[in-house]
Formats: sequence, structure tokens, C-alpha cells
Amino acid sequence: MGPAVRLPVLFILITVMLDAMGIGLIVPVMPDLIREIQGGTLAGAALWGGVLSTVFAVMQFLFSPLLGNLSDRFGRRPVLLISLAVMTLDYLVMAVAGSIWLLLAGRLVGGITAATHGTASAYMADISAARDKAANFGLIGAGFGIGFVLGPLIGGTLGEFGTRAPFYAAAALAALNTAFGYFILRETVTDQIRRPFLWSRANPLGAFRSVARLPAIGNLLWVYFIYSVAFHVYPAVWSFFTMERFGWSPQTVGLSLALFGIMMALVQGGLIRLVLRWLGEWRTVVYGHLFDTVAFGLIAIVTSSTLALAMIVSPLMMTSVFAAFTRPGAAVYFPGAPFIVSLLLMLLSLALFLRSRPPAA
Repeated sequence: MGPAVRLPVLFILITVMLDAMGIGLIVPVMPDLIREIQGGTLAGAALWGGVLSTVFAVMQFLFSPLLGNLSDRFGRRPVLLISLAVMTLDYLVMAVAGSIWLLLAGRLVGGITAATHGTASAYMADISAARDKAANFGLIGAGFGIGFVLGPLIGGTLGEFGTRAPFYAAAALAALNTAFGYFILRETVTDQIRRPFLWSRANPLGAFRSVARLPAIGNLLWVYFIYSVAFHVYPAVWSFFTMERFGWSPQTVGLSLALFGIMMALVQGGLIRLVLRWLGEWRTVVYGHLFDTVAFGLIAIVTSSTLALAMIVSPLMMTSVFAAFTRPGAAVYFPGAPFIVSLLLMLLSLALFLRSRPPAA
């Protein structure tokens, strides 16, 4: 791989890393930031935290196919560079935001600028030789994994210097990558492969219609959806829960989420292959559900942070439950309520999966 390819590959990896950092960066400082701007209780901050996380995820979902189609028509280079430039400005706006509405607008724009995964993947495909495609797409996955780890780590560490410090750092990273891409990124969309912009291909719901036509997959899609809603209790309320229950600082929250990301990477990158070979696919899913069910139950009632460290629907649901059980005057004070909800959802997902087992399995 020559320099003409290595430098663009490095740019793409940094870009997807910044995309993945978008949510994790703000999580460790979100409780303190919202209360600094809005005032009020941790329960009220949790509700706004759910809104901010949700709008970011919704914008990513809606605009990813749109940006991909714009890159097919106008080129990968302008879409990637403009997105990064706007991302830089967006982080600077959030760094000085003095109202919750300006912070909400920043999350809306941030979700759009972080929706370049499809464009980045298309650019990687354009510049990769046939023999290198699989390896290079593996690098994109690694870039996302690094971003998921670095986001909360940077947010938590810099959060010790103030709730705005992570945004200034993210703006600097995005600005440097914009300048880097401006000088080394060449356009790969030629007239031979250029495609007209079509709203039908930019529709994010189109994939659901295609998948719905596949036989015997509907039940498994529901399993995956319910499991994902339950599992995303971690980014949704972890910072609020650990601050309320254990009095953790943003740095500790960030470190715990970074450790969580590292463990996920180790399992998905290697350990899962051994487990699948030992248990098989069906039993791996069943035992995974059971393990998560026990973990959610333990976290909901744990009072030692030592044990806790061992362990575009979810944010609103989980933060609303957290707020309902921790706000002043709540009928029952129970910060662990979101994990009980996740426990029940995990059992529901497991029940659906058990129903879907092929008769011959």
C-alpha cells in the first residue's frame, strides 16, 4: 500500500473514530453540564440527557443514507470535508452553549455530521484493491471501536478540567482532520461511476422494507431490537446512575465506560469465536441473555462500586424511568429502576428467541 493510499486510509480511520466518539464524549460530563446550564435536579438532567442522546441518534439514522447518496452524486471528498468542518463548528458552539436549546441544536447538527459512515466506507472501497478490501473494511471497524473507547475516556478525563473542555478537544481533533483531508484526499467519484441523487435511495426506512421480505427473520429482528433497547441502558443512564448511587466523578464514569468498550472489543474480536465453537450459536444467544439478565439485576441493587465496575428508544426510556424514581417527591426512590426495566426486556427478548429455534436444531 503506497503513500497515495495509506494517507487517505488514515484520514478515513480518524473520521470514523470521530463519528464514533460523538455520543461517548458527552456522556461523562452530561449530568454536570445539563445542571450547569439548566439547573434543577439530577433527575431533571437525566430527562434532558435522554433527549440529547436520542436526537443525536435519530439524526445519524436519518442522514446516513442521505449523505451517502449525496456523495454518489457530488463526490466523497466534499461530503466528508464539509461534514468535518461543520462538526468542528458544532463542537465549538456546544463548548460555549449557555442554554439547553442551543445544546439541543448542537446535538441535532452533531448527529448529522457524524452520519458519514456510509460515505467513509464507500471511499475506502473506492481506493482499495480487491485483495485489500476485506482488511481495509476491518480497519474501519477497528476505528469505530477505538472511537467508542476514546470518546468516554477523553470526555471523562478532560471533564475534570470543566464540562466544556471535552468539546474544545473534539473541535481541535475535527479541525486537524479537516485540514489533513483537504491536502491529502483525492476525489474518487468519476463520471463513470457517478450516480444521480434519488430520494428513494436516500430513504432510511428502505432497508426495513427489504429485510421484511426475507422469510422467517421477523421474529429475530424483534429479538435484536428489544435486546438493543435493553443493552443501551449503559450509555443512556450510566453516568446519571453512578453519580447518584456512588458519587462518581466524570473521570471515573469515563474510565468505566472505556473499560466497558475495551471488554466488548476483546469479546467481539476474539473471545466470541471460542464461545461459539464451544456452545454453538443458539446456546450462545441464550446464555448471553441469561448473563445479562443476572448482571442487570445485580447492578440495580448493588451499593459497591467495585461490583458495578464488573459489570433511538433506549435513552428516552431509561432516563425517563431514572427521573421518575429519583425526582423530589417520587413515590418510590430507586435509582436502579432502569436496570430492572432492562432485566425485563432481556427476559422478553430471550423468550422470543427461544420461540424462534428451528425444529431441527
